[in-house]
Amino acid sequence: MEIAPLGPDGLLAGPVLWEPDLATAVRARPQVARWVWRSTAEVYPRLLATGVRVERCYDIEDAETLLLGHEGRYGEPRSAAAALARLRGGPVPPDPPLRSAAPGAQSSLFEPRAVHLPLPDLVEVYAEQQRRHDATTHPDRMRLLTAAESAGMLVAAEMNRAGLPWSADVHRQVLHELLGERYAGGGEPRRLAELADEVSTAFGRRVRPDLPADVVKAFAQAGIKVKSTRRWEIESVDHPAVKPLLEYKKLYRIWVAHGWSWLQDWVREGRFRPEFLAHGTVTGRWVTNGGGALQIPKVIRRAVVADPGWRLVVADADQMEPRVLAAISRDPGLMEVAGRESDLYQSVSDRAFSGDRAQAKLAVLGAVYGQTSGDGLKNLAALRRRFPKAVAYVDDAARAGEEGRLVRTWLGRTCPPAAGSGDEATEEAGIPQDDPAETPTGTEWVPGYASTNTRARGRFARNFVVQGSAADWTLLLLAALRQTCANMAAELVFFQHDEVIVHCPEEEAETVVAAIRDAAELAGRLTFGQTPVRFPFTTAVVECYADAK
Repeated sequence: MEIAPLGPDGLLAGPVLWEPDLATAVRARPQVARWVWRSTAEVYPRLLATGVRVERCYDIEDAETLLLGHEGRYGEPRSAAAALARLRGGPVPPDPPLRSAAPGAQSSLFEPRAVHLPLPDLVEVYAEQQRRHDATTHPDRMRLLTAAESAGMLVAAEMNRAGLPWSADVHRQVLHELLGERYAGGGEPRRLAELADEVSTAFGRRVRPDLPADVVKAFAQAGIKVKSTRRWEIESVDHPAVKPLLEYKKLYRIWVAHGWSWLQDWVREGRFRPEFLAHGTVTGRWVTNGGGALQIPKVIRRAVVADPGWRLVVADADQMEPRVLAAISRDPGLMEVAGRESDLYQSVSDRAFSGDRAQAKLAVLGAVYGQTSGDGLKNLAALRRRFPKAVAYVDDAARAGEEGRLVRTWLGRTCPPAAGSGDEATEEAGIPQDDPAETPTGTEWVPGYASTNTRARGRFARNFVVQGSAADWTLLLLAALRQTCANMAAELVFFQHDEVIVHCPEEEAETVVAAIRDAAELAGRLTFGQTPVRFPFTTAVVECYADAK
């Protein structure tokens, strides 16, 4: 393997050396401040497997994704080979297809692996990326974002390696309590079969509750018109089949998504090891490549149990979106509210909604997520009177999205005019993809029809500047927390959007709690500069994940 030192300009600053492998090279050079390589997802798992950890890295292909987005070219091939071809004016090769994760596998992100580039070619791409960073709107912020993304890639690889502590025995017990006995041949378990019989009895004929068309037809024969079997549509229907049908749907999802087959496929040696993908969506939020780690039902969380003598430190960011909005909009009133020790929504309600906290929360989230009709419009007007800069910030983003302009987070992550597909958002939101209409209010959505729906583009852009900036902040939080845990036995084992779990010996738990608090404060200063905005966490030290809620 070829390695070489790089100068501040990104060019070679010394001779090219040969090492038998990267692990040997890293071990021999503990003084290296940062390793520059093509792909963390491919390289770092192999280093971790040999017991080698690196402090910092620069991921060339990850940086290419960010730079392409900033240049309005989101979706173009992101590989180092593609970047080199663009630089030299040659034909640009497509990226290798994203593979599906194999249960329990620990392998690289792309299969087959991307084209190998000789070291001088890779250095040429890296040096050009440094020049492209200088050409961005805010170079210092963009460099920070790239560094944070590379750190996030390291965190993801280490989390994949560590795995989430998981008790298969507890999981089986939960499944037996919820679903009853398993029948031979892989058919539905006892409780689902009983509920299916109750649904059929209520309709007076045999109905398959797992087939929506069959259920819609049965309701029609009973004189009730429904368009689907989604919970929000049928829960208000007055019919004896509704109650067992809703219970069936809930348990059916658990059986399919986290039943015995899932347990057999994904849990090995007391660990659940999904493949976390940093920046899996255009906003920078993470997803998983198989295993559904970001949609673990609350009842199944009983199986997430710390090792003997260890604890889970579960930390949730409090009211993250409005705090981020305060920081990026620089609204004096909202920053002052977000800097208080008291509940943010209550403080907003005291200022603008006569103490009605629920109405204040709806107004703030409505401003972020685009609820601008009916009561939402009235609430937004009240919010605009008290916090004009905050509301103007998301209004401007929405207008830019509607007009097809690029919209950026505080650090420079860019939302393309037409964004993504809906699939990645539904996994992240914890919603099975066959029922996307049940996505809860406030989760990220990426409309596939954005290129033709002006209003949808505007709503997404409004949401993007807040959620994307929140994703930027969480990357720096994870980087700071990772640095602290490097000197401890503690290990990061789970992360999603605004929640992080650290698995640590009991005696380290309070140190980890303090580290999360300090990391949140540091991430706030690094991301948004000096503001009065606080980013507090609600933290629980537990033996079982379910006990944290």
